[in-house]
Amino acid sequence: MANTYSQIYTHIVFAVKGRQNLINPNIREELHKYITGIITNRDQKLLSIFCMPDHTHLLIGLKPSINISDLVRDIKAGSSKFINDKKLIKGKFSWQEGFGVFSYSRSQIDTVIKYIQNQEKHHHKKSFKEEYIDFLEKFAVEYDEKYLFEWIDVS
Repeated sequence: MANTYSQIYTHIVFAVKGRQNLINPNIREELHKYITGIITNRDQKLLSIFCMPDHTHLLIGLKPSINISDLVRDIKAGSSKFINDKKLIKGKFSWQEGFGVFSYSRSQIDTVIKYIQNQEKHHHKKSFKEEYIDFLEKFAVEYDEKYLFEWIDVS
């Protein structure tokens, strides 16, 4: 679109169905590359990605020509198909319904990138459930706990 200028940065978070630990380190890099390709092919800019065993974080520079829900749908559908077609895990892989999306200003980008890249270290101190609810509360997003992801509490 001529004469359209934007600066939209979104942090997107979604979980593996049933919150199973299915994304092992041995498939992580291949999955990161595949998801990067989906985002690039949709003419968006991936700034950071990290797939934990049970959830994924993305930081994307969005153009206003795309609907976030459509982009996340394409990422989740495409990456599920990729994992299943390549038989990267035993059984059928799928993502849970829904996602979280949070916006940031340009001045916060480096901090968010570091946060995403340090997910493994971060989750030694805080569960995914705690992290996700913290995001919802920090961004003042109203939510009903019964519609959040399926949570598996590990003791």
